[in-house]
Amino acid sequence: MSIRSSIASLTKTLTLSTAKRTFNTTTTTMSAEKESITKWAAQDGSFKRQVSSFRDHITADGKFAPEKGRYHLYVSLACPWAHRTLIVRKLKGLEDYIDVSTVHPHMLEGGWHFVDPANANKTPAPASEHSFDTFPNATTDKLHGSKYMNELYRRAQPDYNARFTVPVLWDTKHSTIVNNESSELIRDLNSGFNPILPDGEKKALDLYPEALRQEIDELNEWVYNDVNNGVYKSGFATTQEAYEKAVVPLFAALDKLEKRLSDGREFLIGGKLTEADVRLYTTIVRFDPVYHGHFKCNLGSIRHDYPNINKWLKNLYWNNPAFKDTTDFAHIKEHYYYSHSQINPHRVVPLGPKVDIEPL
Repeated sequence: MSIRSSIASLTKTLTLSTAKRTFNTTTTTMSAEKESITKWAAQDGSFKRQVSSFRDHITADGKFAPEKGRYHLYVSLACPWAHRTLIVRKLKGLEDYIDVSTVHPHMLEGGWHFVDPANANKTPAPASEHSFDTFPNATTDKLHGSKYMNELYRRAQPDYNARFTVPVLWDTKHSTIVNNESSELIRDLNSGFNPILPDGEKKALDLYPEALRQEIDELNEWVYNDVNNGVYKSGFATTQEAYEKAVVPLFAALDKLEKRLSDGREFLIGGKLTEADVRLYTTIVRFDPVYHGHFKCNLGSIRHDYPNINKWLKNLYWNNPAFKDTTDFAHIKEHYYYSHSQINPHRVVPLGPKVDIEPL
């Protein structure tokens, strides 16, 4: 039976399947700082994503005007939401305009943390040692020397009491967070700095062109719900019912994307690279290494069951340095398998798949 047929069958039997099961749910209470990833599930066992709190923008005539060196980006190389901003930063040639601090891949009870400044120049420990102190490509907080991301949030808002997420764009002029919502940040990076960029290909690049905005928005909406967030809703579900209600729509959405790419197109919309490609890429590149096994998204794999999506993925990775150079499989696997102790209590990080992404 094909993947497509299997999903159709699962959809029909979902109610019957879950009705035959007895679920034991445990109601948990968030910690005061809401930092533990183990507390993300709602009472019904489903995953509920937090709404971002800081929503200002880079505008030429506003409080946060584009200036070279004024802003600092905080990211995790493991996080797909933060990865979006790194891709757009490189596509737009903003590396010399916005510096970056990168958290350690382990997100434990204290939340995201940075390499201790005392260990900044030490040789990173081998992956097998899972060092808390240092990790390849992880950095200190270059601006403040903070140990945890929560310190940064409280610099901006002392009474902040939600989760401490990445990405974060920090303004050094007003000493505050501009924005911590990735979907808005990539649009700010796409156009907000154009007034100070030199004329050329990178300034001219528009990932959200006026003529394609409606189509981009429509695709983004269902891709976000069923794919970008769908893998998390599957992986963090704490009941069988919640898991099945997430994983079946996830693979139905992958089927839809596979069909969309069946005409051999290189990009999702309009025959050109847009933010829709960026937003989908950061989930798909993590799918086989992490989501397939760790998040139980195993009704199929990208490389074996979705050849058109796989070709689209490989084209982006191998043909565009902004995608390849910002993808760090060591951080990706280390973070998910080590940090999610409720899913992987022994914190064993798998060696495969090999290769992380197939050759073009």
